[in-house]
Amino acid sequence: MSTLTLFHSLKTKLLIGAGLFCSFISFAQEVENDTVVVFEEKIILHPEPQKYPKFKVGGVFQTRYLENFKKGVDIDGLHHATTPEKTSYSNSSFDIKRMRVSMNVKITENLEVNTLVNFADFKSDPKTKVLENAYAKYTVNRYFQITVGQFRPLFGLEETYPVDIVKSIDYSNSYYLFGNNGWMSFQVGAAITGSVDLGNVPMSYGFSVTNGNGKNKTDSDDGKHYSSRVLFNIDKKHDFNVGFSGGIGEVQKENVYAVGIEAAAKFPLGDRWCLDFQTEAKQGNNHDAFFKLKPEERLGSLDNYLMRSFYVVPNVRYEIGKKHFQAVEFSCRYEYLDAESKLNSNARQTLVPMFSLEFLKNYGARIQIGMQIDNYKKNIQNTSTYNSNLAFIQLQCRY
Repeated sequence: MSTLTLFHSLKTKLLIGAGLFCSFISFAQEVENDTVVVFEEKIILHPEPQKYPKFKVGGVFQTRYLENFKKGVDIDGLHHATTPEKTSYSNSSFDIKRMRVSMNVKITENLEVNTLVNFADFKSDPKTKVLENAYAKYTVNRYFQITVGQFRPLFGLEETYPVDIVKSIDYSNSYYLFGNNGWMSFQVGAAITGSVDLGNVPMSYGFSVTNGNGKNKTDSDDGKHYSSRVLFNIDKKHDFNVGFSGGIGEVQKENVYAVGIEAAAKFPLGDRWCLDFQTEAKQGNNHDAFFKLKPEERLGSLDNYLMRSFYVVPNVRYEIGKKHFQAVEFSCRYEYLDAESKLNSNARQTLVPMFSLEFLKNYGARIQIGMQIDNYKKNIQNTSTYNSNLAFIQLQCRY
């Protein structure tokens, strides 16, 4: 083949290749342009309407083995002074603590309804149990939301998270005591909540009006509980929060109050280790104890019945990071609680060391092993006001 012929052959091939390349570039640009047009048309200019209602189902299962190592004290902490050898109480037992099922229904973009039931409550009188959450929430924006129905009013740190992610085996003893007095746990009423930024400090708030007599009940008098809480995120790096709670109310024509202060923080200790803690102190009238007494048995006025509490929960976490083995944790809750600090003071001190194995993220599956050690200033026979050493092993599954 001559040099001239070879030159013409190469020229022809280059021209054909260049033409094909230009055609490919043009086609790619058209595809890209078409993609942009479709995105602008369907996503920005004419987005498809969201379909409502939207349903979300969840829940938690907790089963445990309990054994009380205190002689004569059963798994519920009740002391038995003189009981025949073949008794009707138990120092050890398997138990289903919670079998909760929740449903969130998004009715519109702003309106949702939430329900939460605990089927484990059927093991005892379920009359005022089982149904826990039952409320509707309307979200205007991040600054303002309205909630009506049965919910947990914002008073204290423990109202802000479910029991299945606590760093101990359960909420504090004071949570249930203040719940019996209408300030915490599930109540019926209405609330407004929201969050704003105070300069560089995020602040969340809540204000509630409730019957103040527990869940699944109508009010027994015309008095109501008015409570509020503000929380400041002081240090975002360490998630350091400080909060204040306060409430006033009326029960059977008597004025009642409660106040609280809280703090929580998180401190990374390297790539895998982390230390976090939460602490809280509360004080208020124990009107539940006052009104359970006959008028002739009451010692002075309601102001003499004052409950005080303090707890701290440090927690050390080590990240494993495996698919089915996420982390190990060790916590130790210390709590001081005096249900009647002015009269008949009999403080209860509780220590709960606990070791946890987290198998799935966000405590989707975990095993908790520990002991709740209760010590009273003065033991009272044949009551639950008695020293106790309750060991536990709990399996938890969240979904």
